[in-house]
Amino acid sequence: MKKTIYEQTKEIITELCEKAELKSGNIVVIGCSTSEVSGYDIGTNSNVDAATQIFKALYEYTKGKGIYLAVQCCEHLNRAIVTEREAVPYAEPVNVIPKPKAGGSLATEAYNNFSNPVVLEEIKADAGLDIGFTLIGMHLKKVAIPMRLENNVIGETMVVAARTRPKLIGGARAIHDEESEHKCD
Repeated sequence: MKKTIYEQTKEIITELCEKAELKSGNIVVIGCSTSEVSGYDIGTNSNVDAATQIFKALYEYTKGKGIYLAVQCCEHLNRAIVTEREAVPYAEPVNVIPKPKAGGSLATEAYNNFSNPVVLEEIKADAGLDIGFTLIGMHLKKVAIPMRLENNVIGETMVVAARTRPKLIGGARAIHDEESEHKCD
């Protein structure tokens, strides 16, 4: 029996957060084409029902773990980010309200369901999911590390995941904390 979009999303966000060892206070960025999830080309068939299922699964899991969710808007809003004000108390917001055809269905769902939503031009997240070829790299901290997930499909599209780690600096004589190479701070 084929899993629902909600079930697929719940498995993927759980796997990402566990493998990336995310902890309370971390930020995970999500880029999502609900058109691709529905089997259409990106940006051609926004699907509010799919966005509702995806957002519900993502938000239930991350909120329960104290992890902040940041949702990337589509290119029409220059890939701006919708998140909770609490996640970025000192960030400078921009003035826009995402809609399905200008921002995307998932960003709209996030804006409508966060308790205190804010839209930003950029964010530096600890990990992320790219659902349907949306290119989230601009919103990840340096250094991004691709992750191979066991669960990597939502609906009709592929999901790519990444975590981040601090840069290793200082050359051959520097001493590095081996454990921090594998954790998101």
